[in-house]
Amino acid sequence: MRVIVTGGAGFIGSALVRHLVLERGHTVLTIDALTYAGNRASLRDVEGDARHSFLHADIRDAAAMRAAFESFRPDRVMHLAAESHVDRSITSAGDFITTNVVGTFTLLEAARAHWAALEGDARAAFRFLHVSTDEVYGSLGDEGLFREDTPYDQ
Repeated sequence: MRVIVTGGAGFIGSALVRHLVLERGHTVLTIDALTYAGNRASLRDVEGDARHSFLHADIRDAAAMRAAFESFRPDRVMHLAAESHVDRSITSAGDFITTNVVGTFTLLEAARAHWAALEGDARAAFRFLHVSTDEVYGSLGDEGLFREDTPYDQ
């Protein structure tokens, strides 16, 4: 399986990349802008592994995202890239909006174009998973659990 992981040089993202490559044997393209939360050293265990490649790019860069999809041709996308440090949202609110909203939209558009070009089983099997935090989705419901009907505007 070919998987794009955005935010893959971050703490959680790098653990996911290592798991996908080393334990699951998948081929992974890690995309990360290497801002304050990303660190290439977190990917040291997969450096040099033929199943892993790294793209230093920002998800807000539409041309770079289109090119990544066209060249890598993923079966899956696991989107973890986000601004999620609350203290930074106060001093750099614009980064939160452009990365979490515009960047996600840009990535979704690249994924949609890729999906539209797929046929048959590949098209039916393609998946896009967005994993993030309450800074992106909003707070949890009263029970503290996300459900299918969880209102994201609380």
